[in-house]
Amino acid sequence: MVNTKVTLCGIELDNPVIPASGTFGFGQEFHELYDINCLGSFSFKGTTREPRFGNPTPRIAECPSGMLNAVGLQNPGVDHVIAHELPELRKIFHKPVMANISGFSVDEYVEVCEKLDKEEGIGWLEVNISCPNVHGGGMSFGTDPKAAAEVTKAVRKVTKKPIIIKLSPNVTDIVAIAKACEGEGADGVSLINTLMGMRLNLRTRKPIIANVTGGYSGPAVFPVAVRMVYQVSKAVSIPVVGMGGVSTAKDVIEMMMAGATAVEVGAANLVDPYASKTIVEDLPKVMEEYKIESLTDIIGAAH
Repeated sequence: MVNTKVTLCGIELDNPVIPASGTFGFGQEFHELYDINCLGSFSFKGTTREPRFGNPTPRIAECPSGMLNAVGLQNPGVDHVIAHELPELRKIFHKPVMANISGFSVDEYVEVCEKLDKEEGIGWLEVNISCPNVHGGGMSFGTDPKAAAEVTKAVRKVTKKPIIIKLSPNVTDIVAIAKACEGEGADGVSLINTLMGMRLNLRTRKPIIANVTGGYSGPAVFPVAVRMVYQVSKAVSIPVVGMGGVSTAKDVIEMMMAGATAVEVGAANLVDPYASKTIVEDLPKVMEEYKIESLTDIIGAAH
């Protein structure tokens, strides 16, 4: 009998599979399809201080082996999440959930983290300093070690829950940024967010996406994600949550061998709403195929 359990920042998960923020909403739509308690956890929709409509449409462009998106952090705002989304979520999901938090200033990150820190049922705060699809916030904090450290330090002061900083791959040295976050008290890091991309309409000769650029995700980015998870996990002593193009149980195993403690599944959920469930179900069979008795044994095995 194989053991799929892992421990992320002191919280035990039945398995390492976590649907990624922005691909799973607040769980309600997927709950209609299957019992989402089969998941290790999930990261809910990126939440900001104020409600956001997001970017103008069109926001999505299909690509070979992936997709571009520029949704722009559409969400109902933290107060609505606390008043409505979390009580509804507790009715259907009985495990700690990961709260994904975005902001346009250090003060906004602090305020949203402080509010969500008090909420029962939230296990981790995933602080997103890597969104490439908003102007004046998000990724601007994640491309400079000093700015990343500043956000981490400020958030650390107002929360007791584990903080996982979500990092951008759109940088020269992701290791330096991860180490800066670790130095200011991050309990973990998650990576990678989407890669910057662009598509053109050949008839209009203009960008397909109204935002001009978008975040590229899907199977094509998987090798880039594995490389970055490998590099970061070798350089820091805190847990790494790996993501980027993960679509099968074998991808989860590979990401964990590269150094990930848990693995987020993103674009695959948009292609197949049962993707994360299938990965959870396939994991034991793949573990047996590769003679893995416990997933904790393979974390960082490639090192």
